[in-house]
Amino acid sequence: MCNSACSYLFLGATTREVAPDAALAVHSSKLTLVVHGHPPPQLVAAYREKSMAKADRDRAAFIQAMGISRELNDLIKTVKFESLHVLERPELYRFGIDTRTMAETDWALETAARPYIHKIALSRKTGGASFRAMEWRLFCDTKDRARLMFVREFDKDAAGTSSVVLMAGAEKPVTFGAVPVRIGTYEAWTGTIAAGAMKSMLSASRLQIGAGTLTPDGKTDQEILDIGTAGLEPAWSRLFESCPAAPAYDKPATAPPSFTAPGLTVPGLTVPSLTVPSLAAQGTASPSLAPASLGAPSLGTPSLGTPSLGTPSLGTPSVGAQGAGKAPVP
Repeated sequence: MCNSACSYLFLGATTREVAPDAALAVHSSKLTLVVHGHPPPQLVAAYREKSMAKADRDRAAFIQAMGISRELNDLIKTVKFESLHVLERPELYRFGIDTRTMAETDWALETAARPYIHKIALSRKTGGASFRAMEWRLFCDTKDRARLMFVREFDKDAAGTSSVVLMAGAEKPVTFGAVPVRIGTYEAWTGTIAAGAMKSMLSASRLQIGAGTLTPDGKTDQEILDIGTAGLEPAWSRLFESCPAAPAYDKPATAPPSFTAPGLTVPGLTVPSLTVPSLAAQGTASPSLAPASLGAPSLGTPSLGTPSLGTPSLGTPSVGAQGAGKAPVP
């Protein structure tokens, strides 16, 4: 979470990246005066107005100097100092704060009742201003077989049926179930990963998700999504320790019980928490899924100190030189 003065420090960086599970918030300035004696109220009001006007000019100049749209300054002026506005992904992109067309997290181990590794991403829709949320969940069925679940927001504007594959270099792709499961505004695929394919995933620097949509006119719209593997290998090493041993003989596949997965926090997106039944694909059982609960995090207002005599204290920091280096939000 980064808000108030923290946001201005972040805006001063030469490289700005806001992670999908991070929040960047803004609000307007506040002027606090400490008055000694009994000056005329008109004089105090005039001084206050003059100081606030200067603060607004300084903020606007700073935002412009950082190469950010003036729309951000216009938005800041509409948010009360006591409140916060969490910038949504389309705003971060439109204002020029984070201009990546896709933002993604590292792979991380989730220690739930049934542990799994997950990764989330927000991808800009082709030719549009909105972003699409998606998530990957990797489970360990046995020592020689894993299961990957891919969940994304349903595109109501898309017509036709979709199929999804995962590729790691030149290895045989992981094919997901042909028919996705609809969960509210989300759709989910699941597929098994053999030991050889898992090794390829762990050794690859990038993975590719290929999605093909068969349109009613018989044509196929293809899309390739490139995602990173940062965090995957260490998270898999920890998850693998809890994997059950492969059975000595084949057993009929039985679906595990359904469960509710913990929610994720992504600013600007809200999805109800649901529990859904288990999914099965390719003749084997797959873990069940509850969609991520997405929503803006609870926000607090930072406390401010009292300024010294006669000096206006502003809720915005002073304008300084542009910061150097990369300042990602954790």
